[in-house]
Amino acid sequence: MRSLLASLTLLTGTTAFTPIHHHHAMTKTSSTSLRAAVPSQSNFLTPELAATCIATASGTPLYAYSLPALETSASACLAFPNAYGLTVRYAMKACPNGSILKYFKSRGIHIDASSGYEVRRAMDAGYSPDMISLSSQELPIDEFEEFMKLGVKINACSVNQLTRIGQAFEGQNAKVGIRINPGVGSGGFSSSTTGFSKTNVGGPSSSFGIWHELVSDGTVPDIVNKYGLEVERIHTHIGSGSDPEIWQSVATRSLSFCKLWDTVTTLNLGGGYKVGRNPEEKTTDLQEIGAPVADAFKDFAKETNRELRLEIEPGTYLVANAGALVTTIQDKVTTSDHVFLKMDAGMTDVLRPSLYGAIHPITILPGSGKSEDVGSETESVVVVGHCCESGDLMTPKPGDPEALEDRTLRKAEIGDVAVMDGSGAYCSGMSTKNYNSFPEAPEVLVTEGGDVHLIRKRQSLKQIYENECDVPEGMFDSSGAVKELSI
Repeated sequence: MRSLLASLTLLTGTTAFTPIHHHHAMTKTSSTSLRAAVPSQSNFLTPELAATCIATASGTPLYAYSLPALETSASACLAFPNAYGLTVRYAMKACPNGSILKYFKSRGIHIDASSGYEVRRAMDAGYSPDMISLSSQELPIDEFEEFMKLGVKINACSVNQLTRIGQAFEGQNAKVGIRINPGVGSGGFSSSTTGFSKTNVGGPSSSFGIWHELVSDGTVPDIVNKYGLEVERIHTHIGSGSDPEIWQSVATRSLSFCKLWDTVTTLNLGGGYKVGRNPEEKTTDLQEIGAPVADAFKDFAKETNRELRLEIEPGTYLVANAGALVTTIQDKVTTSDHVFLKMDAGMTDVLRPSLYGAIHPITILPGSGKSEDVGSETESVVVVGHCCESGDLMTPKPGDPEALEDRTLRKAEIGDVAVMDGSGAYCSGMSTKNYNSFPEAPEVLVTEGGDVHLIRKRQSLKQIYENECDVPEGMFDSSGAVKELSI
């Protein structure tokens, strides 16, 4: 068994390792070649660079983010085709680490927040309120008025939210956005445009946004008129990993809602662009889907004499393939049917396979941290997490998340490193941390030169339960009975 700890003692610094510059386009590969491939590195981590990340984070598991990959995706989004101006908003729920927020701010990327807490977090990271937009399932009861006065742009996502905003700012000509459910949705794990899916946020089975018929039948315009609101923005978003053709059609349809109020200056089309995490998956070409939309904006301008600004809200597209979960194979067990690799991470760190049946590429690297130790022998394995939970499965069967999937990987020994690529989005920010009292994993940022910076420390055990409170002393007697105490 190779000793990872022994290899770490030999590290002399980050300059000894060469980073991988992940600027190439993803190529299509058959699923057979995906399973048979024995890569010597992950998307951006060589064995040496992975070892540096581990040393910086003081062990595994950890999340690593590639700054060159963030730069590439940010540039692609900022180049999105537009007719009369573009604002790119990072859907910060995808990965809300402050260093990543600050990097995107340095690129001129604004913020899409999904809660009042995210608004505060973005401001703490240096964003001015006027760079933040809030579209939330829960309008912050005690804060939305303050946010609007500060300049945060709020999209009303229900009739109730719009009414509450109107009541708070009656007769003040307050500016507001309207999020509309256009009647269809599209999510990466469902082909249905109207049925329920965990990644589909449009259509009759979705609670997100105001149902489009409540706009066309006069309900929403009546509320706007009653309270003297000014609608400056229309917002639609149909799902994560949406079909590009459906996204385009909804984008064009959304322009019709802008005709209802001549005060509308911006159309926000959300995000949800498909990202190919695995070799056989295709990443959305933003230039290809954006060009027809820009033309539609021009046609709208010819018809109405109004030039609308475009907003987009990428999350996955910006960070998914810029991140990886770095883990250690801490056990290996066999049954009559399967060989199981047990990581020292799991649904506590990457929930997507358990929640959606999402497929992440996994690369086995030698625990020595040396490229020359990458072997060629493969084996068929099921990869599972460290939780006492049968659903903590990292290799679900494609299309059937309740079933196991054997994956052909480089033969692993206990102590080897397993890297789950495509873990930059909805992993650290959507983890089930603290289940089984496992601590929140640290995060590191990898630069183009191979330097590794710690951007979040590992949570301590005490931090997990430090907010718990004791009941009064003597409330429980030795028999377990509860005593009634006078207060």
